[in-house]
Amino acid sequence: MQFFVLSRIIHVARPKADAVTEGVVLMLKRIVVFGFVLLLTADASRAQVTTSAVPFLLIAPNSRASGMGEAGGAIADDVWAQYWNPAGYAFQSGSEVALSHANWLPGFGLSDLWIAHLVYKQEVPSYDGTISAGLTYLNLGEFIRTASTGPEEIGRFKGYEFAVTAGYATRVLDDLGLGVNARFIHSRLAPFGTEEEKGSGIASGVSFDIGLLYNPRSLMIPFTDTDIGDALSVGLNISNIGPHLTYIDEDQADPLPMNFRLGLSYKLIQSEFNNLSYTVDFNKLLVRQKGNGKNDSFLRAMYYSWIDDSFSEELREIVASMGFEYWYGSPRLIALRFGYFYEDPSHGNRKFLTFGAGLRYDIYGFDFSYIDAFEERHPLGETLRFTLMISADQSLF
Repeated sequence: MQFFVLSRIIHVARPKADAVTEGVVLMLKRIVVFGFVLLLTADASRAQVTTSAVPFLLIAPNSRASGMGEAGGAIADDVWAQYWNPAGYAFQSGSEVALSHANWLPGFGLSDLWIAHLVYKQEVPSYDGTISAGLTYLNLGEFIRTASTGPEEIGRFKGYEFAVTAGYATRVLDDLGLGVNARFIHSRLAPFGTEEEKGSGIASGVSFDIGLLYNPRSLMIPFTDTDIGDALSVGLNISNIGPHLTYIDEDQADPLPMNFRLGLSYKLIQSEFNNLSYTVDFNKLLVRQKGNGKNDSFLRAMYYSWIDDSFSEELREIVASMGFEYWYGSPRLIALRFGYFYEDPSHGNRKFLTFGAGLRYDIYGFDFSYIDAFEERHPLGETLRFTLMISADQSLF
């Protein structure tokens, strides 16, 4: 997962450099903090940070994958597959609903900065697949608007962003699933701009996801008699594909945080009461800025974001996350999770450990996760996520 500066926040929140605006100055303290914190205390002299709009779309939604270093592209075996890899639904049955909540960036002590997710999936045999629906909501809190002539308050407003997603997944082969999502995005950073700008800090757009998941029934290791098919899964997901988001005008439009995810998962131990899995994800942001300071279209960025730099530099842009998950019980009852997240120092320098646990009882599932960012007062440090899931085997259709 990647986080990037909300460039549109800067357009809305500050006067232009060549002149002091004479009217509205937006005192967006929390939003500016939120935007710059997306650098996550990287070394400013070395970090190369790419800007994109609505980075909240890259925030891990559920506690289970968060407890495994935020890796889930190859597991995707529950309702949260909509985020990690929608193709995971192709191998699922029944219906399931889940919700999660987390106070975001708790190191800043802002109680009104939080994110919540709600997701639902339903197998529909008549469509030979599974449909899903989801809602993500990021609350940015209340802000004070002041005049540029002085600190007096002239109004207040609230900032928020949300996305509504619908998806469908099916098997194209017995061991290969395909999933797609369509998403509506709305971002409301501020209901107005500065005097010199015609637009405002409000924008809407659409995006799409496409994913593949390979769950081989049988896969023999060459020159051996070992079959790893039942233990291995491989996932690929490209998310947030779509046109730039426009707040002020098209010349200042920002790209969506289009993300490439490759995931691998392997079941190290499989028995009736004890199961241990290892999973790893590799992520790369597919956003490219041209020499004139403008961003490439998403179609061009899909290709050129891989070849801009040398091979070694491209590798540095890849974020790695991995984790272990242990389940006890038949059926699954109690889970313990551990993970690690790594980002190269020249591209953000985020590194943290994750811990998590889960409990399954009847049709209910409870999970939580915790981030240890190694540093005191790190903005992501001590982040807690809580997730509730309810499953049912019977079809509603």
